[in-house]
Amino acid sequence: MNRASSRHGPPPTGAGYILRRWRGDDLDSLLAHADDAQVARGVSDRFPHPYTRDDGERFLAGEVVSFDDPVYAIEVGGRACGGIGVRPGQGERGYGAELGYWLGRAHWNGGLMTRVVGAFAPWVMDELGLHRLFATVLDSNPASARVLLKNGFIEEGAQRCAVVKYGELHDLRVFAKVRRSLQDAP
Repeated sequence: MNRASSRHGPPPTGAGYILRRWRGDDLDSLLAHADDAQVARGVSDRFPHPYTRDDGERFLAGEVVSFDDPVYAIEVGGRACGGIGVRPGQGERGYGAELGYWLGRAHWNGGLMTRVVGAFAPWVMDELGLHRLFATVLDSNPASARVLLKNGFIEEGAQRCAVVKYGELHDLRVFAKVRRSLQDAP
């Protein structure tokens, strides 16, 4: 089964959650939280709905995202209930990365994702030596935008008419956290 690369140090933990590598025994919990139209509506189509057992097995096998990158399960109460990770840029964009995250609906509206992003963003910027960490948010997902704004991300603008989700055209709002030198605080 997949394993996050050992080249990364241990991810941060916080009040009420831990971040850890995805494991094969996360399949049932993954399905319980991911097979939700309300969760899928706010994320990319790499996260399908319905979310089937085959989708979960493909994800846990590392066929959807690279587990060589910092990609972690969010665990609450001993069970995976969401995920967070980055996809580092390549070539001249190698000092930047795209942040992505999701959380099962049972854990919404309690500030959990705000705390997770608040710990993960500075850690991953330091861990990978990043100058830029960015995320895109569908215009129909204001809760995700609030998570980023509460954690010091700045809204840079929008990619207009960038995504069709469930047959509707959406803008992608762009948020970033940057530093000018590696000595600057993230």
